[in-house]
Amino acid sequence: MNKREFLKKGSIGALGILMAPALLKGGVNRTRLRTAHIGLGGMGMEDLKAIASHPAVEVAALCDVDAGNLSGAHKLHRSARVFFDYRVMLEEMGNEIDAVIVSTPDHTHAPAAMLAMQMNKPVYCQKPLTHYVSESRDMKKMAADKGLVTQMGIQVHSFYDYKLATLLIQSGIIGKVHTVHAWSPKNWGYDGAPPAGEDPVPQELDWDLWLGTSAKRPYKEGMYHPGNWRKIMDYGCGTLGDMGVHIFDTPYNALQLDVPETIMTQCRPTTGFGFPERNTVTYEFPRTKYTTRRLKWIWYDGEGAPAMHDDLVLPGMDEKAVRNEQTKEASVEDKSSLNVEVAKANELPEQGAMFVGKKGRLLLPHFMQLPRKIHKGKYVDISREIAEISREHKLGEPVRDYAKEGPKHYHEFVDACLGKAECSAPFEYAARLTETILLGTIAGRFPGETLHWDAKAAKFKEEKANQYLSGEYRKF
Repeated sequence: MNKREFLKKGSIGALGILMAPALLKGGVNRTRLRTAHIGLGGMGMEDLKAIASHPAVEVAALCDVDAGNLSGAHKLHRSARVFFDYRVMLEEMGNEIDAVIVSTPDHTHAPAAMLAMQMNKPVYCQKPLTHYVSESRDMKKMAADKGLVTQMGIQVHSFYDYKLATLLIQSGIIGKVHTVHAWSPKNWGYDGAPPAGEDPVPQELDWDLWLGTSAKRPYKEGMYHPGNWRKIMDYGCGTLGDMGVHIFDTPYNALQLDVPETIMTQCRPTTGFGFPERNTVTYEFPRTKYTTRRLKWIWYDGEGAPAMHDDLVLPGMDEKAVRNEQTKEASVEDKSSLNVEVAKANELPEQGAMFVGKKGRLLLPHFMQLPRKIHKGKYVDISREIAEISREHKLGEPVRDYAKEGPKHYHEFVDACLGKAECSAPFEYAARLTETILLGTIAGRFPGETLHWDAKAAKFKEEKANQYLSGEYRKF
């Protein structure tokens, strides 16, 4: 079943619910925003807390396929109605909710968000926006056609340091940019074989609803739900789709990029099941006003990332430090300790990006650290430029507390729904960024080969790669 059939035959299409005209364009014209939340485990719970922290929000509905997740969320919002199936929730509460938050595994982002948008609901959707390139384009089009408020969940997009770096690059602080290096040593890959057999499905989990539109597969404990689905091609988008979206965001936004023209991924041969544990993805983008004639973008992930390069050597970095950077182990972000230390000046941040321009380099750690300019092998004091840009654009002072900085991106969405603001990562932008990310994951199926992307036709020159741009939806 393709996407159009899914929408046509889905519960919303079948009921033909008519929405009030006030919901059709822009904000919802209310003093309070009634929200429905799809997906409440892990990041879903974080999304719920951040959205609900806005004083104008009333949590009206909660939905998750795992009763444990649902119970935990319901304890926080006793008046909200609870559901296992998002289709039933949208059917029954169509006129009692104003906006929908989608925080499911990647493969369910588009099916859930598209049904909500079909009902003219503003949508906040976690990153990456979709699992397939075709879905990104469909979501972008539907949001535009209906004039809906939308936002992708890339919280750091609204953080001080990322806004600052964008403005510094666009001010010309390092001149035209010709190369970007970006990296994360996280490992959302799986180099093993598909698991054999099956395990009993936990009593609290509806496995068929978890699979959703994806192909039927036996349940295996610890393999997919709750935390490892990112590693598997049918459900996630690997490290590139997890951390890549965050770390790509600022350079992509600052340089005003569109989608790339060529993509090449170096990794182990594809298994068709799990994403490779280590990847180096090289993109080439056409010129923008902030780049040279062509921009090269290199992404590194997995243990030991990034591979050292002359562009990444920092002032004072000795050979021992370089070797340490090449062999360091990945670690998981701990939000509780984000404001406790700043990386040493002669060590690459564990995750981050390096802009390389004609007038120097700009290092942007991930995250909650100021960008740093490097020119001719030395750090350059840019405190005056930072102060001027912060004052001119009313950025305020740097925030080093995730609990305070984190909700900004969510509150921006709520305020936009109420007609009081505009979203900074709407689907028009998020779809292009996600398309770029997904092209890299597709290239990983053809390691070492350069794929050529025709953005206008939405297909590769290499026909064999086009089969991965979309997927069939299972009827469930």
